[in-house]
Amino acid sequence: MHRPTCPVPLSRLALVAALAINASSALGQTQPQNPSAQEQLLQRIDLLARELERVKAELQQLKQAQPTAQPAAPAPAALPPVAAAPATRTEPATVISGYGEINYNRPKDGSQAQADIRRFVIGLQHRFDQRSKLVSELEVEHAIASSSDKGEVEVEQLYIEHRLNDTYGLRAGLFLMPVGLLNTNHEPTAYYGVERNFVETAIIPSTWREGGVQLFGEHDSGISWAAGISTGFDLGKWDGKAKDGRQSPLASIHQEMQLAKARSLAWFGSVDWRGIPGLRLGASVFGGNAAQGAPGFASPDAKVGLWDVHAKWTPGAWDLSAVYARGSISGAGDFNLTLAGAPTPVPNAFDGWYTQAAYRWQLGGDRTLAPFVRYERYNTGRGFDGLPAGLNPGAYGTETVRTVGLNFYLNPGIVLKADLQRFSLDSGRNRVDLGVGYAF
Repeated sequence: MHRPTCPVPLSRLALVAALAINASSALGQTQPQNPSAQEQLLQRIDLLARELERVKAELQQLKQAQPTAQPAAPAPAALPPVAAAPATRTEPATVISGYGEINYNRPKDGSQAQADIRRFVIGLQHRFDQRSKLVSELEVEHAIASSSDKGEVEVEQLYIEHRLNDTYGLRAGLFLMPVGLLNTNHEPTAYYGVERNFVETAIIPSTWREGGVQLFGEHDSGISWAAGISTGFDLGKWDGKAKDGRQSPLASIHQEMQLAKARSLAWFGSVDWRGIPGLRLGASVFGGNAAQGAPGFASPDAKVGLWDVHAKWTPGAWDLSAVYARGSISGAGDFNLTLAGAPTPVPNAFDGWYTQAAYRWQLGGDRTLAPFVRYERYNTGRGFDGLPAGLNPGAYGTETVRTVGLNFYLNPGIVLKADLQRFSLDSGRNRVDLGVGYAF
């Protein structure tokens, strides 16, 4: 550790010198008839001289301890003065981000209308060095979380990312699964409509995250990919008496890294291509055991699978996208027999797709008006293994949803939304939605 050099004792030196001068002057004025006074004065002068020598020695030692200053080189007189280089701007080590949305939904039955703080999210990133950083997000849903409320507090992301080089990197912790278009890019400013689309919530359980390790790559050719191992689903959480499994089969058995059973780990992979400006083409796949080695579980070999293909194209002011996703829970027939008579058995297949088109009008400044239309079809239960004919529902049927709406961006971080949705199978769900969202 560097220690500062003690200052030179100039005050002591000046004091000693002044006393010596005064003593000498007094000596010159001393009368010879007073020899004792003269002798005392000579003794004082001798003491002062020794003190002066000691102070001078200290001064010399301090000068030797200090680094010798190098004389500055004279600037060439013929050259003009050089302007100072601009200060280098560095990225802050810690960054706070966040997003949130407040929604109003009014179905055909007006008595069911509701307003909700759908979610409030705070994100924190911290960069340890140029290659390593922490990524985290904490989310509160439905405003209040307690044992008697429907709200939740949850960690949405918590992982360490380390870049091996400019192309490859590693992530370890709780991360969003790289599947579809919405799951890894789900802020309200990033999608059209007040609510997230059904295909990427009912079939792909967005926002879907797992704990694990992944290797990823980003190449100059426009190809990016990720692959790894992670926690999976727990079929033991399935409740045949609840409606959750019918609304979204995988969301009902998602572990969310809450004391997640990890006897059987899952695997996943994804790839995207952005070789043409404005175009993204991609696919993903996931697979893993769903029984988690639970003792006495009726279907120990049950497995979960999910895959998707997706595309997004933004030619000029247009924003066009499409997704198809298909999932399965195989080998659950014996478990379904234990649920015989329950309204929600385990489906062996579920799938859905949508197409969407939006047009973004720049109104001046940062304001943007973006009308859009979306058409989607999805089925959360195409078949059920293990159930006899009298108890097998056959299929839930394919729901078709038509959505037309408007996103109005006050600026890139704030959006006002409105849409109208129409359902084919269950027209009682027809509704008008209003919302406001932000992201920073």
